[in-house]
Amino acid sequence: MKMNKSVIGMVHVQALPGTPKNRMKLNEIIQRAINDAKLLEQGGVDAIMIENMHDRPYLNRKAGPEIVAAMTAVAVSLRKEVSVPLGIQILAGANREALSVAMAANFEFIRAEGFVFGHLADEGMMNSDAAELLRFRKNIGAAHIQIFTDIKKKHSSHALSADVSLAETAKAAEFFLSDGVIVTGPATGEQASKEELIAVKGTVQTPVLIGSGIDTKNISEFWNLADGFIVGSSLKADGKWENDVDPARLNEFMQQIHRLRK
Repeated sequence: MKMNKSVIGMVHVQALPGTPKNRMKLNEIIQRAINDAKLLEQGGVDAIMIENMHDRPYLNRKAGPEIVAAMTAVAVSLRKEVSVPLGIQILAGANREALSVAMAANFEFIRAEGFVFGHLADEGMMNSDAAELLRFRKNIGAAHIQIFTDIKKKHSSHALSADVSLAETAKAAEFFLSDGVIVTGPATGEQASKEELIAVKGTVQTPVLIGSGIDTKNISEFWNLADGFIVGSSLKADGKWENDVDPARLNEFMQQIHRLRK
């Protein structure tokens, strides 16, 4: 997937079977994901990413077979329904599982956390997995699937790497063959630092994506600071990630994107 001011819309898959908040059967979960994905595609986003964000609390790099199976069922169904590039993230840090689902469903990319530098997430300590993940990608013949990697990920403490700047972390991710680095604010829906984005953009050649806090009001401020924008909360009803895609919010956002592209 080429990055050129691309908008990646989020589908937050409903809580999957076996997780504490699960209330739906798998066929209902799949249909809800399809509905959101179709709205995003019709609204003009460049790509769509699915994520099991309703599965809280998340296991630390231990998505079970039931999660992998359910996300594969969702992914395969989506691939039949939409034509834009598709990506996946499986929380928390289940990067090899995400890559496996992407391979099975013919997705184009994954979002990986914990790629370089260990950090303390709300799920516990998460060590870096770049070496294992890229070897796994090679072994399963998935080199065509891009891996976009969070750096100093949101919802995490980075005290252990406090002496390493975000720009230096991005440089390390690039050196370890990341296909693109993702910069976020401290939590879902919160803005990234413009100063840090400028530093990262000036340090690496790999694409830089903003992974949180982008909305209609601030997209123009961040437009020249990144190559891609992962947008979730602001496109949902009431601006809350857990709600369905709101066509009016999506239309307003994409109109702003069209104006910026002109």
